[in-house]
Amino acid sequence: MENATNTSASMSSNMQACVDACTKCHQMCLQMAMTHCLNMGGKHVEPDHFRLMMSCAEICQASANLQLSGSTFSAQLCAVCADICKACADSCRKLDGMEDCVRACEACAASCRSMVV
Repeated sequence: MENATNTSASMSSNMQACVDACTKCHQMCLQMAMTHCLNMGGKHVEPDHFRLMMSCAEICQASANLQLSGSTFSAQLCAVCADICKACADSCRKLDGMEDCVRACEACAASCRSMVV
């Protein structure tokens, strides 16, 4: 019984780490899009990049919400979240001043992938 408790606690800490990564990525993408990107203009607000940042913020928030609610669909959403976060990191990497967003997206992608079983 002790091993089951340890496994359960470990899974809980993995989920909490993923929720935290998703929440941080949501906040970072939303804040960077609405402040840095809008202020910079040009390539920072090109439709494909800006849409991707908004999609990333939304999927991260939804992923955190589903995990917190214990949804049976959270692993599926985590897989999609990881893909979108990776695409967002790749897009942000091409632009000036987006390093914090790249790091948040990469961390979230890695954490979400760890939740997909």
